[in-house]
Amino acid sequence: MISCGEPSGDLYAGALAAEILSQEPAATIVGFGGDCLAAAGATLVENFSGLSVTGLLEVVRLLPRTYATYQRLVADAEATPPDVFVAIDFPDFNFALARAMKKRGVPVVYYVSPQLWAWRPRRMHTMKRLADRVLVIFPFEEQIYRDAAVPVEWVGHPLFDVTPPRQPRADFLAGHGVDANRPVVALLPGSRTNEVRAILPDLVRSAELVRRRVPGVQFVVARAPHLDGRLFDPLQALASDVVLIDGRADDVLAAADAAVVASGTVTVQAALHECPMVVVYRLSPLTYRLGKPFVQVDTYAMANLVAGRRVVQELIQDDFTPEAVATEVVRMLTDREYAAAMRRDLHVVRQRLGDPGASRRAARAVLEVARGGGSC
Repeated sequence: MISCGEPSGDLYAGALAAEILSQEPAATIVGFGGDCLAAAGATLVENFSGLSVTGLLEVVRLLPRTYATYQRLVADAEATPPDVFVAIDFPDFNFALARAMKKRGVPVVYYVSPQLWAWRPRRMHTMKRLADRVLVIFPFEEQIYRDAAVPVEWVGHPLFDVTPPRQPRADFLAGHGVDANRPVVALLPGSRTNEVRAILPDLVRSAELVRRRVPGVQFVVARAPHLDGRLFDPLQALASDVVLIDGRADDVLAAADAAVVASGTVTVQAALHECPMVVVYRLSPLTYRLGKPFVQVDTYAMANLVAGRRVVQELIQDDFTPEAVATEVVRMLTDREYAAAMRRDLHVVRQRLGDPGASRRAARAVLEVARGGGSC
């Protein structure tokens, strides 16, 4: 059984399921996920569509449906006990589900572990009680878990495995009516409904400011799958030189001269493409005030965490203003040395993320635990 609760987790779950079936064709996979997990050959007990949000208040509104999903998954595990339960990120839900599996004698593998070192670190004790093995995707995480005496294995980042071959930049841009000889800025406002609502309007305002300072600039907006098109109505204010593209974030980032990205998995995607970026994010004021005391890091973008220093700018909460975003975008477009230095730093980040094959290594570890291999 595999459980993931958001688009990035579904991407990794799909790649993992495909590798499990490649190594063990007789395996049966069930779970909680999305289209990627289903396409890989898993039978979904429940689809996470509509359950993926950020923020304390937003989560509370979904509690009834979330609990019903939890009950369905537990009932399925009781009817047909799995040989292993694989939790992929989504910690609050997956910790509860892992407890239920553990009580029923099902071994637990946590893949793409939650960022316990950054947010509510006391959950490490919970992880130690629940997980038979933790599979981490960032190199610095392995020692953190080892120091806490949690069975851990660094498998590398699965984005290497799921990043599609890039279409040549000129062909991709021409196919969407974008001039490859003029500056191109990518806008990626997030993969969740509440993220886009909170972030996109100010990205539009920043784009208007950039236009005044960089003649001929064009904007390409990557829309995450399953998001309602009406969320992107604010783009109408830009009128021209803006293109909305569905589900091709990698091509968009590979073709862009600079990017504005919502904090999250897409920051790693941008790093893999060595695309200069500024990272933005905004939560509801109450959620931010309630959560900030629990945050243990002073930087949020994964590129900065992997680099061990700030290599890309972060504009979080009150620092996220149209003027601040526009200033950083203009600098990336007009200061060649600044952009080149950022690309060099992102190249180092890419190298530190490991080699391709993370999904294959994770599948091998999952099958080992399922066959009784236990802790590493």
